[in-house]
Amino acid sequence: MDFYSAYAHGFARVAAGTVPVALADPATNAARTLEQVRALHEHGVAVAVFPELGLTGYALDDLFLQDTLLESARTAIDELVDASADLRTVMVVGAPLEHGNRVYNCAVVIHRGRVLGVAPKSYLPNYREFYERRWFAPGDDVRGETVELAGQEVPLGPDLIFTATDVPGLHLHVEICEDMWVPVPPSAQAALAGATVLANLSASPVTVGRAEGRRLLVQSASVRCSAAYIYTAAGQGESTTDLSWDGQSMVYECGDLLGESERFPDGPRAMVVDVDLDRLRQERLRQGSFDDNRRGVGVVTDDYRRVEFVLDPPTGDIGLLRKVDRYPFVPDDPARLALDCYEAYNIQVSGLEQRLTSIGQPKVVIGVSGGLDSTHALIVAAKAMDRLGRPRSDIHAFTLPGFATGDTTKSYATRLATALGCTFAEIDIKPAAEQMLKDLDHPYSEGDAVYDITFENVQAGLRTDYLFRIANHRGGIVLGTGDLSELALGWCTYGVGDQMSHYNVNAGVPKTLIQHLIRWVIDSKQLHGGDYDDQADAVLREILEQEITPELIPTTEGVKPQATEDSVGPYALQDFTLFHVIRLGYTPSKIAFLAWHAWKDPAAGDWPPGFPEEARTSYDLATVRRWLEVFVKRFFASQFKRSALPNGPKVSNGGTMSPRGDWRMPSDASAAAWLAEIEANIPRD
Repeated sequence: MDFYSAYAHGFARVAAGTVPVALADPATNAARTLEQVRALHEHGVAVAVFPELGLTGYALDDLFLQDTLLESARTAIDELVDASADLRTVMVVGAPLEHGNRVYNCAVVIHRGRVLGVAPKSYLPNYREFYERRWFAPGDDVRGETVELAGQEVPLGPDLIFTATDVPGLHLHVEICEDMWVPVPPSAQAALAGATVLANLSASPVTVGRAEGRRLLVQSASVRCSAAYIYTAAGQGESTTDLSWDGQSMVYECGDLLGESERFPDGPRAMVVDVDLDRLRQERLRQGSFDDNRRGVGVVTDDYRRVEFVLDPPTGDIGLLRKVDRYPFVPDDPARLALDCYEAYNIQVSGLEQRLTSIGQPKVVIGVSGGLDSTHALIVAAKAMDRLGRPRSDIHAFTLPGFATGDTTKSYATRLATALGCTFAEIDIKPAAEQMLKDLDHPYSEGDAVYDITFENVQAGLRTDYLFRIANHRGGIVLGTGDLSELALGWCTYGVGDQMSHYNVNAGVPKTLIQHLIRWVIDSKQLHGGDYDDQADAVLREILEQEITPELIPTTEGVKPQATEDSVGPYALQDFTLFHVIRLGYTPSKIAFLAWHAWKDPAAGDWPPGFPEEARTSYDLATVRRWLEVFVKRFFASQFKRSALPNGPKVSNGGTMSPRGDWRMPSDASAAAWLAEIEANIPRD
């Protein structure tokens, strides 16, 4: 595998271009278009889409029925075909073409010295400012036909899908402007037949609010069709006799904006992005109703003509022209992050409310360590009690210090539970742990400093055992605190341990999101309404600053204290991998490629709001590879823990680990194929 090549990882580079149009001058327009295509070829672009009737101009009215214009347009196409012989880029240009007894508004698809096909506009607007039926014929009834063009007999019709034989997943369908505005667009049917990249050549004169309307249509089409949608509109040079033009161009992929050009540009523009073809395929594989809809509406894939071509994509590192989120569970946009936090927090709170209501309003028993997870579960419980009209004293919070519990974290737990008004107590588990270790004949009971998995799990298990028995004794349920990331990595003690509870509000929340949730709770004053709330906010801010640690192994002077990320890897990287595994099903090498691009340069790209400068780290490919291998091994080995999870709400669209909610796999599956893919395809340095 050419690891550093974007094309090798399922990406295809596409462009939405505009050039200043010379009205009724196809020769000039062809020359300007060709100049831009040559530059896009050098940039590794696979498909370049230009505006509707771009070879002539859109606002020509009765000139479309003049032989001189029609012949000039054909001559311009001939010139583009000849000049394209040595160009990789598939160019999609707009032109009027005579066929039979009518003129058609067409998109001409040109590649390496031939016309691959011609897609006519199916639906012609003839209302308000539009009069297209005066000049053009609808192209919806020319399926299966051909037309003579550039000395070739080429396929003509809205039933064409252009397929790159050497770029898996690149299946292009082309429609024109109004085709997107109708209830059932040609592109939607083509997507059901297998098209993955949908292109729209548009003129679309601009009026107030139309740009937003276009965005909504393009975004919606890309979501519904699980596709990439390339849209480009006419701009500079079009006649302003009665209309104006803004040259808006954009590409959406499955609802996500990959890029949008400036509007009202001065001069040529090309908006270039990389489309993830693997994502489109995976979305369709997962959403079975997509193909069910093909059967339901009667789309027959064999009714579409496949026009094959060889792209010969570039090799080597051409970069990656798309945003790759370092934190896929945490939006970079402040407004979106606030919305996500609002929804996630209230999903958790309402889930706990419903569970408490359905089982007779028991008390809530929770172990608090002063760490992020138990802190967040505690403030979820506090909000649930507020909404249920119950006193927060019905939350029975316990700190259960063991051999390595620090005074700082214990003080956080104590101060927070007290500030929130919970019923609070401390139970020292060390005597019970010492007795159990002695009963097990563990070396620690003889004075040896042996801090193995048994030593750790004796403490973790005792804490959960105490909580369950307290719940029995006080009429409560045990609230789980473990998060999605820990469940994915198996970083939890099975059975009588932190893997188990009566209900786990954090089961669907990744580690990298929890700190933002806590910060949002503080900033939005979710827990305010009592004298203790300002004190609680102060403690929460202190908790946010500490390093993640299980505090199960005693510290030794001069030795770094136990840190979770030293064992399971940086949660930033592991959550990155988790998202791309459970949401998108990517190969390890593709995940490593994306992670390398996301994390190699801390100065590039966006960070979540409020992320401190000093914490903005980077990871090289060797580090990415190392922790990816750890993730795969732990993920497969820990499925048995996830198969027996207690109830808890799904929170993120990235997925959850619940076998009833969003993830199912056998507990004895082998990781061999995934590890082999890492070994074969990811460089070690």
